[in-house]
Amino acid sequence: MSERYTISEALVGSLLQALVTAGRRVLGPKLVAGRVEIADIKSFAEVVQNGQSVVSAKGVVFPKVERLLKYRFEGKTIVLDDVEPQAQPTVLFGLRPCEARAFHALDVVFNWDSKDKFFNTRMANTTVVGLSCTQADDSCFCTSVGSRPDDPQGSDILLSPLKAGGFVAEVLTEKGRALKELAKGAFQLPPVQPDLVPPATVAPAFDAKDLQQKLAAKFDSTLWAEQSLRCLGCGACAFVCPTCVCFDIQDEADTKQGQRLRAWDSCGMRVFTLHASGHNPRDKQSQRWRQRVYHKFAYYPERLGTLGCVGCGKCSRACPVDMNLKQHLAQAATQG
Repeated sequence: MSERYTISEALVGSLLQALVTAGRRVLGPKLVAGRVEIADIKSFAEVVQNGQSVVSAKGVVFPKVERLLKYRFEGKTIVLDDVEPQAQPTVLFGLRPCEARAFHALDVVFNWDSKDKFFNTRMANTTVVGLSCTQADDSCFCTSVGSRPDDPQGSDILLSPLKAGGFVAEVLTEKGRALKELAKGAFQLPPVQPDLVPPATVAPAFDAKDLQQKLAAKFDSTLWAEQSLRCLGCGACAFVCPTCVCFDIQDEADTKQGQRLRAWDSCGMRVFTLHASGHNPRDKQSQRWRQRVYHKFAYYPERLGTLGCVGCGKCSRACPVDMNLKQHLAQAATQG
């Protein structure tokens, strides 16, 4: 059962200080060199309260590159050195609700047929303090995928701004309660009817369930070629996405030793499906664009019971040729 409190902006500062004193790394959306990035937070004044970070917080639990194991050659014998995951206790502070919700889409993959100790160790050491959105832009479409600007799913504590200043803090999980205990005095009982700043208005652009049903008959549609005409296959959309989970595993070695690395990859790139023989089962960009859509809106819900998209719009903002995912999905949902 969730608990509700109020917390002033001044006492949010006390909470952040208590977290640092307790040895927690605090990260959040912060203006860095003119861009909003997920970066170290030292004070509440640094937290960008409206607007998306360019790159998601996914890298905290699923790094761009990570070492899975080391090995060395001793004569004709290969000796493996297992790598234990390292995870500093981390608080993601001021995360948008869509990003907080995205951790579930990662979890169902990393715990699908086997338990990934690297991901799970980092998730166990990560606490999410979400911040409800009071502004949105044309790329946002959270309401089209079953969410909303003040969605509590994925947050351990959700902050919602009050008109008079400060926030209502909804403590949702045991992790959230443990965080509250670090700064008990910062959390006050709320008024009976707190006067909240209204959440952002995000009009639904399509219905995700209807889209999933229509995709079943659209696999050979000319729509994918039409939509992908501008696509460069650069992978920018995947690398800013909070739910994209494709990775590649490669070995780096010399004659004495080596290491096995896991690194982010993207199904939008030509080499993603390139065989050693030179054959590529998805040799056209339209096929790769179609795969991206089907992966998130057909295969994910069919196999894993959840969507592979949270409607954050990061992909559309990052696209160098202005491909807008919300518009393309709305087109797919309304045609035929």
